[in-house]
Amino acid sequence: MNLRPSETITNNQLTFGLKLVIADGLSAEAMVVFTSGTFLTAMAIHMGASNFQLGLLAALPTFTTIFQLASIWLVQKFNNRKIISALFNLLARLPLLAIGIMPLLFKGSTTIQVLLVLLFFQHIFGDIAGASWNAWMKDLIPGERLGSFFSRRSRIAQTLNVTLSLATAICIDYVKTHYPAQEITAYTTLFLAGGALGMFSVFLLLRTPEPKPIPIDGKVLKLFSKAVTDKNFRHLLAFNSLWAFALNLATPFFAVFMMKTIGLPLSYVIALGIISQLSSIASLQLWGRYSDRFSNKTIIRVCAPVYITCILAFAFTAMPASLLTRLTLLTVIYLTSGIATAGINLALSNIGIKLAPKSEAIVYITAKSMFVAFFSTIAPMIGGLLADFFTTHQIAWNIQLKSADGINNLKLLNLQGWNYFFLIGGFLAILSLRLLTKVKEQGEVHKRKAVTHMRASLNRKLRKNVSRRVVNDVSAPTLTAKIK
Repeated sequence: MNLRPSETITNNQLTFGLKLVIADGLSAEAMVVFTSGTFLTAMAIHMGASNFQLGLLAALPTFTTIFQLASIWLVQKFNNRKIISALFNLLARLPLLAIGIMPLLFKGSTTIQVLLVLLFFQHIFGDIAGASWNAWMKDLIPGERLGSFFSRRSRIAQTLNVTLSLATAICIDYVKTHYPAQEITAYTTLFLAGGALGMFSVFLLLRTPEPKPIPIDGKVLKLFSKAVTDKNFRHLLAFNSLWAFALNLATPFFAVFMMKTIGLPLSYVIALGIISQLSSIASLQLWGRYSDRFSNKTIIRVCAPVYITCILAFAFTAMPASLLTRLTLLTVIYLTSGIATAGINLALSNIGIKLAPKSEAIVYITAKSMFVAFFSTIAPMIGGLLADFFTTHQIAWNIQLKSADGINNLKLLNLQGWNYFFLIGGFLAILSLRLLTKVKEQGEVHKRKAVTHMRASLNRKLRKNVSRRVVNDVSAPTLTAKIK
């Protein structure tokens, strides 16, 4: 096991290394499923967490982003991203194991306060490791394969996420129904399993080759300001920050809107989320191939308007009278948004890696993460502060149809509560696309040309499938005759 960066990496070493990166992604994804998201929230609620404490849990991943600056200093001092990534990932997994082990050793020791402290350190160490890992991957993965590789890695990881989430939810519900006294034990067992899988991912990282990095010169804050003053990268920061703000002003309230305003049961909301994930998984390979061919900026310009349309469409989902009509509209929205989100997230991640100079990649990527995290955090906080105001204000636009049978009211627009956030978020996202036009990316292709190619490619596939079916239909009787 070579822990030092290599001067040269052979094709065989690269192929083996990329397989390890995918395996690391799977083990880390399983860890995330078991120790965060819905299951972490459910565990905190079971432990009696207040709304403020639940908010702290949700905000921890973005509050600790500033510690990525420490990663720049460490890489600058030791010039070994593998050791830094592995060491701090190891430290990030220890709090997860502690959460799982403490109830077994000390009864009643895992309080919500202890949980918050342990997860705080877990996120700090994870952020330091993540910044170093991003810079490492930029040097390891060839630029022309960046999109296709990460789309494949994300597709496999999301498939595992959906499968594990469903299986784990079924198991937790079974324990809650048949063994309610053991519910907290089930949650802590998930943390033990997640911590163990996280340790395995550290082992995989240690076996992954690292190209020798170019030493980083200069003070950390000076390097950070260099990333901000780089004109082209600053345009990317401006676009990505406004885009993140716009989306996080609206998307966190989708579930609240569906349950409180439309009145959908939780199972329906979860099912719609799964539909979105599945459509995202199915389209990732396509976006990965197109991002390598047309550039990441082109993919964003194709997918972003589609996703913005989905956000704006949410404002109209409470209007149809029929539940079936609402569910149909929501299904279309989630199906379409899943496809668009896959392309946007992949392209946003890749374009930051691509535009960062090779010698200072960690600085640029860290700057991008910190800006996006800041705006992603303040958006829902502002939304929460404005929520009470919008719930007491309504805009209605109706058309009256008079006939012999009486007067029928046709609702065209009905804005109240969360609907305002969807419209405001959608219009801010449209505004952010104007900032995207200033970003320059090597190899970018005009949106119209890319859409024309995609449409032609889809038509060719459809014609090929139709032709194959016709051939099969024609040849089937002949084959039957011969058999007889």
